[in-house]
Amino acid sequence: MKGLKKKIDSVKPQFEKGGKFEKLHSVFDGFYTFLFTPNETSSSGVHIHDANDSKRTMIMVVIALLPCCLFGMWNVGLQHALATGDPDHSVFHLFFYGFLAVLPQILTAYIVGLGIEFFVAQVRGHEIQEGFLVSGILIPMICPVSTPCWMLAVAVAFAVVFAKEVFGGTGYNFLNVALVTRAFLFFAYPSKMSGDNVFVSVGDTSVIDGYSGATPLGQLASSDGAALATGITGNPLSLSDMFLGLYPGSWGETSTLCILIGLAILLITGIASWRIVFSGAVGGFLMALLANHFATPLYPVTYLAPIEQLCLGGFAFAIVFMATDPVTACRTNTGKYIYGFLIGAMAIVIRCYNTGYPEGAMLAVLLMNCFASLIDYCVVNANINRRMKRLIVKNQ
Repeated sequence: MKGLKKKIDSVKPQFEKGGKFEKLHSVFDGFYTFLFTPNETSSSGVHIHDANDSKRTMIMVVIALLPCCLFGMWNVGLQHALATGDPDHSVFHLFFYGFLAVLPQILTAYIVGLGIEFFVAQVRGHEIQEGFLVSGILIPMICPVSTPCWMLAVAVAFAVVFAKEVFGGTGYNFLNVALVTRAFLFFAYPSKMSGDNVFVSVGDTSVIDGYSGATPLGQLASSDGAALATGITGNPLSLSDMFLGLYPGSWGETSTLCILIGLAILLITGIASWRIVFSGAVGGFLMALLANHFATPLYPVTYLAPIEQLCLGGFAFAIVFMATDPVTACRTNTGKYIYGFLIGAMAIVIRCYNTGYPEGAMLAVLLMNCFASLIDYCVVNANINRRMKRLIVKNQ
């Protein structure tokens, strides 16, 4: 690595002001800071010096996503094997099958998203930020493995441009970029994202070429009052199946166990807010408990037990990896409790009482992204008013 750094440092002056490739400075700087720690620090004493920076933060989030990512690849292979009636394969075979299935989506998301960010940074003469390191892996993980790459490319381009770059880039967007991508896909191509048609099998096989089936929540939402979720083989799903993620769905968000492992990493490193996660889980549980108490055949999802509601679909994934996004979430501690609670409660409300959209986490997070600043504003002003009253009483 030292030899590589010396070679890169030797050509660095050509990309700086006055150099031969001055116009490509942003691109060079982006690659340089990705490979090595920036060698420029503030010298003034007014700054707080910390070993942590946005690059390290983003890399830690990516590491926290790895359990979900690796399990999701294996689960794609497993669901394919179950659908074809030939589940007797090694773990490596199933994983490799899923890896090849999702790799095009991952490459598409990164190539399109990073390409746009590099272009915009070059035009503006700004540094290239590391925010898309996380968005680039989140986007394919929250999409069905059947999503065509061209659809994904269009959605990523829309989200990066209109939900991020027009507001100033990383750190200035008020909506979660990954969820905007999914929302675009949902409203532009609803048959691919609604939960009623999730593709779980790709590739050549002598049994079938592909298999499409509803996710458990999609089954319940379209049922005639029955409250039984089944797996790819038609067998009822147990609570352990739901917790482990052994069912079809958006490939990166089904395993609650892997999500909890990722949460532990985020909490230990101090990146995610436990207040948002805790209040989100409480809000979802209480609303699911209320819906279950007033369960009705008209809305079959209400028959799910609260713990099943938290394990199924993208609820847990959204609470841990989407709601805790520090850019789009509330900043105040009190605001984080309110923000998380409302996300959890609204996700269950949408999921239970909107049969046209059996997965409510995406809309709940995006809606509360819009209200995060207002919540913080109200909390701050309430604190100011309370302190003013104390001051008036003290001076009387």
